[in-house]
Amino acid sequence: MKKWFELQYQDSKSNARAGIINTDHGQVLTPVFMPVGTLGSVKSINQNQLNQEIGAQIILGNTYHLYLRPGKDIIRSAGGLHKYISWNGPMLTDSGGYQIFSLSQNRKIEEEGAVFTSHIDGSKHLFTPENNIEVQRAIGADFIMAFDECTPYPCEYAYALKSLELTHHWLDRGIKKHQNTSLDHPYEQLFLPIIQGSVYPNLREKSTQITLSYECPIVAIGGLSVGEPEADLYALTDQICEIIPDSVGRYLMGVGTPWNLLECIERGIDMFDCVLPSRNARHGLIYTPNGMIQIKNAKWKNDFSPLDAQSPIVSSRNYSKAYVSHLVRNKEMLGAQIATLQNLSFYAKLMEEARHQIIIGSFSKWKENITSSITRRL
Repeated sequence: MKKWFELQYQDSKSNARAGIINTDHGQVLTPVFMPVGTLGSVKSINQNQLNQEIGAQIILGNTYHLYLRPGKDIIRSAGGLHKYISWNGPMLTDSGGYQIFSLSQNRKIEEEGAVFTSHIDGSKHLFTPENNIEVQRAIGADFIMAFDECTPYPCEYAYALKSLELTHHWLDRGIKKHQNTSLDHPYEQLFLPIIQGSVYPNLREKSTQITLSYECPIVAIGGLSVGEPEADLYALTDQICEIIPDSVGRYLMGVGTPWNLLECIERGIDMFDCVLPSRNARHGLIYTPNGMIQIKNAKWKNDFSPLDAQSPIVSSRNYSKAYVSHLVRNKEMLGAQIATLQNLSFYAKLMEEARHQIIIGSFSKWKENITSSITRRL
């Protein structure tokens, strides 16, 4: 039987750790950041750039969007999402729960599931824990997520409790469906449950214990980075990671900034995803080891130094800040591409270096030094 997650190294001065995730599409070294390819593509760049230039180990797709277009039947007929988009590495699909529950005016939550209105054509649809698994089986990612309710921030305790009970009910149904559903594609898919509970520590503890009772090798933490203060994000991550056994992989969903990632790695998180680096790139916010650049600002119009002279990305070394500023301000596609390559490469190298520092036992000191640099606005 495949060992989906293996813990390799533990930092001596923190809860930071390094491990390996094993899938039929290859291994993933942790900690790892997953670029978000919502519709089967990471906006502005292609799969070869993701693989060869950025060195992305694993990417994420979204079930809600892929279900609506191109649809599960087309993806199944193509041989699964890997073949459909020509990506040979590991992949994870979100259940689409976050997207559905963000459509507060166009969805209705019931015990059976969630009725929602398509943002494309207004058509009505129903996601249940069972048919959501069927859709994700057809899409064919290596990791498929439980269908849950992501509570908004802020929300009242009574609402959070009711939502949590529904999420746990759906979790039980989803796991049973996963266990009793045959594979659509010739490789294994791991089901990941999601810990919820809003910002209430007792609900988070309850959800963590219930989630762990299913003995899944990797668990996810959802419902954070939705507007709550960073202090709450870190405190709840601390609390949850203290409960989860060392042998279980931890995936913190939807987080976040580079410093968020480092703080949460220090608390024991292994996997991350977020639209932030690619979305911010398209709006001109660029991450570098020396700090953040808002490339649309006037100060960069006459700066002919490289965008990032130390970047492994050729375009970041060859093109000037002035040129990239011109491209982004005028909404040229090349500007979005250069900025996205830079940001995702920065995230990938940050995770690679974090792993290295954990292995050599210097993570905490390195994190302190690098955070003071990457949080600067240049």
